[in-house]
Amino acid sequence: MIAAVRKARRLQGDIRVPGDKSISHRALILGSIADGDSHFRGLSTGADVMSTAGCMRALGVEITDSSVHGVGMEGLRHPSEPLDCGNSGTTMRLLAGLLAAQPFSTELRGDESLSKRPMDRVVTPLREMGADARWPPLIVGGQVPLHGIEYVMPVASAQVKSAILIAGLYATGTTTVIEPVMTRDHTELMLQAMWPKADGDYTKFQVHEIRRLEPLDIDIPGDLSAASFWLVAGALIPGSQIRVLGVGANATRTAIIEVMRSAGLNIGASNTRNVAREKVADLSAFPVKEMSAIQVNSDTAALAIDELPIIAVAATQLPGLSRITGARELRVKESDRIAAMAEGLSAMGADITAIDDGWEIRGPRQLEGAHVRSHKDHRIAMALAVAGLLADGVTEIQDAECVDISYPGFFDQLESLC
Repeated sequence: MIAAVRKARRLQGDIRVPGDKSISHRALILGSIADGDSHFRGLSTGADVMSTAGCMRALGVEITDSSVHGVGMEGLRHPSEPLDCGNSGTTMRLLAGLLAAQPFSTELRGDESLSKRPMDRVVTPLREMGADARWPPLIVGGQVPLHGIEYVMPVASAQVKSAILIAGLYATGTTTVIEPVMTRDHTELMLQAMWPKADGDYTKFQVHEIRRLEPLDIDIPGDLSAASFWLVAGALIPGSQIRVLGVGANATRTAIIEVMRSAGLNIGASNTRNVAREKVADLSAFPVKEMSAIQVNSDTAALAIDELPIIAVAATQLPGLSRITGARELRVKESDRIAAMAEGLSAMGADITAIDDGWEIRGPRQLEGAHVRSHKDHRIAMALAVAGLLADGVTEIQDAECVDISYPGFFDQLESLC
């Protein structure tokens, strides 16, 4: 599919974005091993989360659109064939932690893109816990019990942290994860809601062997990563007024907002409340006249890793030299996102240079419509679509259907705002 995007005169409207993808994955996995039925409203319907649901069904868990019939800590069954994680690194890494603690061995597979992504970073700590874990292909489980460890993570990763903590629920003793910098803490918050003895904050968290998790009944907030595309567009296109309702505003996810505000972009939050330990707010974006270049370092990059492609788009419109560094992790996402964004924005006339761990971008530059490639990466496709809203002429995005991985209906919503 080739999506054609034209320059927008203004964007206006109140919208809702899909349920938070990170929370949805964790709700399905932890709900599956709870004692009793968990109920979710607003679960993401993106392909990545559906991959997690499919894997849990293959492990013997009954899942509907809004509920999970938990089978308890010891109720998972041996799947009849390898589990298909699709394009979802979150699915593969979190399930590696869960399945490493099972008495049976399981192979986890993915599509061509996922098969190339590094899994040694999750295999290594699981082996330290006594698990049978191998890659490639990723095969885990069948060697229990596990034992707790204190693991100092060499690379900040919420996915790897979560895998270790989930495995730690089954391990004897205490399992402690120490991060170099703080990453999103949805797993920790959910565990504290389901099991009050989970403990820790900031960059250190620990769990102990348990026998029971309480089921969940939660409203899943809108995905801030999805909302960021509209917030950037609304803040840069003159005359726009956009409000994104019911968005997750967890402090470990709001680095994108702080980066935008530091550049002078007008992002507002209202109707702030707490839902199942997660902060939620209505977010708005308005154009401003005084803007400045963006500076992103490794600490900020770790907290805004999924939003960095759209931050790069914003940087093309800001005066001066923006530097986004400390983001080498982008090289091993669904695509090499550093190279993909440099290619796409260069084709549209941006002054952008890819460096090893990010970009240097000089602006402002008037973008021009061009034929660009998504590299079958949903975040690249959506970031380039926002660039298309800013560009003269027509921007054609190749393989645009990949947005369904996280945001089904993205292009329909784009049209509704114009």
